[in-house]
Amino acid sequence: MKRPAGLLFRCVAKAIDIVIVAVVFEVLHWAGLLAGILYILIADGLFEGRSVGKILLKLQTVRDDGSVCTVKESILRNITICLGIVLWRAPIIGWILFFIIIGVEFLVLLGSDSGKRVGDILAKTTVIERDEKTIQGG
Repeated sequence: MKRPAGLLFRCVAKAIDIVIVAVVFEVLHWAGLLAGILYILIADGLFEGRSVGKILLKLQTVRDDGSVCTVKESILRNITICLGIVLWRAPIIGWILFFIIIGVEFLVLLGSDSGKRVGDILAKTTVIERDEKTIQGG
């Protein structure tokens, strides 16, 4: 299997995706929040396992067997992040719970020898560096 993606790149890619959700929410309000949550849930199952953040940073989500992440695995791996986003809407206690969820995900990822966070463990996925030359046949 290809090399697991670095911690910094993974965090930046997820931050890009969360910023997209925040912008959509600001523009479309509650409909935007629902659309954003749907995006976070399924994004890693689209575009060959690549959300917008992962496309920009040349990362890819794959299953443990090396095949491309499906929408099912994407939902499983991102349900914790979506829970945090939903909780964010509740002042103070929601913010605290959001940071606890993100903190746990980050600590598990940081301590993982295999480069997996809680969502990856649930969905049996990992994020790898995508080699664009190999994919294009060069």
